[in-house]
Amino acid sequence: MPPEFLDLVTTKKAFANLATVMPNGSPQVTPVWFDFDGKYIRVNSARGRVKDKNMRRDPRVALSILDPDNPYRYLEIRGKVIKITEDGAVAHTDLLARKYLSVERNPSRRPDQVRIMYVIEPRRVAGQG
Repeated sequence: MPPEFLDLVTTKKAFANLATVMPNGSPQVTPVWFDFDGKYIRVNSARGRVKDKNMRRDPRVALSILDPDNPYRYLEIRGKVIKITEDGAVAHTDLLARKYLSVERNPSRRPDQVRIMYVIEPRRVAGQG
């Protein structure tokens, strides 16, 4: 990760636009919460959603992260989903809720959902601004 863009993946509450690949090859883009552990980007979703199905079938993804304080500054990450797991996924979505909403529990989490955490290995990273 370029040092001059670390704030976008660590301290700022920037959303990522996650692009996955549909079965017909077209892109599917969803705004997501994310975190960065120093090596990998982690995102979270519920089992069965379109992005979940896409990442299980094709691990290639891209993320665009726009600086919330400067729309002319952004980071583009192309990578591969290297891990899909339910282990720790509920705790992860609550960690993201603390980051983005300053609450202890993700208020949109439902008891009937199976949460999934996706670990993304950045393969190409570029920034602008």
